[in-house]
Amino acid sequence: MPAASLDVRNLSAGYGPTLVLEDVSFSVPAGARMSILGRNGMGKTTLLSTLMGMNRRYGGEILVEGKDLSSLKSSERAREGIGLVPQTRDIFRSLTVEENLIVGIKDRPRSVIQEAYDMFPRLYERRSNLGWQLSGGEQQMLSTARTILGRPSVLLLDEPLEGLAPVICEELMAAFTRLASSGEMTILLVEQRLESALDFAETVLILERGRVVWQGTSEALRADHGLVEHYIGVGSVH
Repeated sequence: MPAASLDVRNLSAGYGPTLVLEDVSFSVPAGARMSILGRNGMGKTTLLSTLMGMNRRYGGEILVEGKDLSSLKSSERAREGIGLVPQTRDIFRSLTVEENLIVGIKDRPRSVIQEAYDMFPRLYERRSNLGWQLSGGEQQMLSTARTILGRPSVLLLDEPLEGLAPVICEELMAAFTRLASSGEMTILLVEQRLESALDFAETVLILERGRVVWQGTSEALRADHGLVEHYIGVGSVH
């Protein structure tokens, strides 16, 4: 699928009776990239899981290329082009790397697995290893590659760098940047590493207690140290 535009309109959602997101609205053009920032517990992961259809929506719309997906199940949204790389990675620990990747190719030919190996050569080296035998960074690469093999038009990345060594973070961010530069995917990144988030995305959205409190360009946020400190808790960014 080619990259698709994403429009979120007045979205409210949560878990059971608990409202977490309230009246969230934003748009991302096809092929663009946006970082979603905010302190812990402000609704960032809930936003991505709501876009994927994984928790309760109280109101609002989620449109991909103008098509309203709000009432669709997660599996149906995946077929419509939304792909999520969850914070929990969710690989199959009892399957090999290659078997995990096969799960992700959907109806594409098995030969496309080579795309994953080209993106992350470490996975080729570990292709016969079981999921539980991989390091945290390798598990993140596997989770990312498996989702990308499904060719989503909108890719959601939920804190993909959490707990990983700097060298692995650099490798993952380089892969995300190559994907974004290809123009084949619209990418939303939730990330606690402010520098990485600003370097990656053209635009930024900040959530505070489930509401959008700021939207703008990465350059504008980088220049406003007071805003960064107030909403994210970091004194400065270079």
